[in-house]
Amino acid sequence: MLPDWEKLIVGTLAMLLLFLMWPGIKAAMARSKNAPSDWPSLLIPLALVVIFVVFLIAMV
Repeated sequence: MLPDWEKLIVGTLAMLLLFLMWPGIKAAMARSKNAPSDWPSLLIPLALVVIFVVFLIAMV
């Protein structure tokens, strides 16, 4: 468990990092609204991994 003063330092650094990165995050979110969605590129590999894990479990 961290002492209280270390928690304050970590929290302050986290807030500072978020403050410094916010313009980039805001711009990335604006660009992502105009980008086409590409769900098959996520779902196909995920389905293959699930099928592979089920296959491995069935082999036991």
